[in-house]
Amino acid sequence: QVQLVESGGGLVQAGGSLRLSCAASGRTFTSYTMGWFRQAPGKEREFVARISWSGATTYYSDSVKGRFTISRDNAKNTVYLQMNSLKPEDTAVYYCAADQGLPSRTRGSDFWGQGTQVTVSS
Repeated sequence: QVQLVESGGGLVQAGGSLRLSCAASGRTFTSYTMGWFRQAPGKEREFVARISWSGATTYYSDSVKGRFTISRDNAKNTVYLQMNSLKPEDTAVYYCAADQGLPSRTRGSDFWGQGTQVTVSS
């Protein structure tokens, strides 16, 4: 089992940047594919990005491709989401997730953080 704690959310103007972090507990961080999902008010939770255990493989939703970058530091048990060129439609609660599925999995996950709010003003 793994516990996840996100940080780095906040309020930013459109066009700005934020970097989210997700710290994972446990000694088996490298056995997990890590991901980020988000949920906007009144909408379902949606996939944002995923990264393989080694960091060699990444996947992104079309809506964030080219603007967001997912990375991980296995020595620190941490996964990051660098968000650039933010848009008001990126406003959501962002959740870190972990599972032992393939990096291409974009539906659901097994372990979730509590979420961090990202608000992009126009």
